[in-house]
Amino acid sequence: MGAKALFRSIEPAGPRVTIEFNGRPLDVLADTTLAAALLDAGIRQSRQTPVSGAPRTTYCMMGVCFDCLVLIDGISRQACQVRTQPGLRVHSHCPVPVEGDADA
Repeated sequence: MGAKALFRSIEPAGPRVTIEFNGRPLDVLADTTLAAALLDAGIRQSRQTPVSGAPRTTYCMMGVCFDCLVLIDGISRQACQVRTQPGLRVHSHCPVPVEGDADA
């Protein structure tokens, strides 16, 4: 997406951990929500809708909308409900590469 990001971290300093998104290592803030960490790392799409294939990403940040679904260890989870921790392996919740992937 060419649009300028509307999200930026208000606390960019602090302990950091390395997680993996679609095989790409990301250095993110420790103990924050996975949704916030992905947005802060520049990931603008975490899934596609199963019907139309439309891109989706975090929206409500409180577990209501389910737009932040990702796969963690093969299990569908809401990124806004998971805290970052070292070594977390996350995959987009869609069958095709998305913007922000290492290969896209």
